[in-house]
Amino acid sequence: MKYLIAGLGNIGPDYVHTRHNIGFDVVDSVAKSLEASFSNDKKAWVAEARHKGRSLVLIKPTTYMNLSGEAVRYWLNAFKIPQENLLIVTDDLALPFGTLRMRPSGGAAGHNGLTSIIECLGNERFARLRFGIGSNFPKGRQSDYVLGHWTTEEASLLPEKVKIAEDMVKSFASVGIQNTMNLFNNK
Repeated sequence: MKYLIAGLGNIGPDYVHTRHNIGFDVVDSVAKSLEASFSNDKKAWVAEARHKGRSLVLIKPTTYMNLSGEAVRYWLNAFKIPQENLLIVTDDLALPFGTLRMRPSGGAAGHNGLTSIIECLGNERFARLRFGIGSNFPKGRQSDYVLGHWTTEEASLLPEKVKIAEDMVKSFASVGIQNTMNLFNNK
């Protein structure tokens, strides 16, 4: 079985390790743990890995956040991966920092990357792993916040949270979304 794991973020040095790029960081962690390396391919950085008998195609779209759906649709089709084997890893302002929630579907909740994926796939029926980044910003400063770097305190806690997210991605591919939600959500 093949799975497409898409970490959302923006390409370029200005965005490295920013809140909005946590999807890239989680997918990087999965790739590193499975000894896979990324190569620049059509619409994304792509790595292939194996975990517990499953094939994982890991992507980091190079389309920028607002066009993430183009890369997701392309790689689902290129590898003939069914949509139920798609997992999007994304930041979420509505969750406190470090809170991790997996869901089988849902709306975009104002997230431009998810909006693009929904538009390109024509539906909201895809799994997503939401990584809470909090919402500690002054009114009107949301963009600066999500594109900003972690605080010192957040950065010190980040490796542990990224490792849990990595475990959730692997669990999704090995035991499915329902079991993963039962194991990890609300912990």
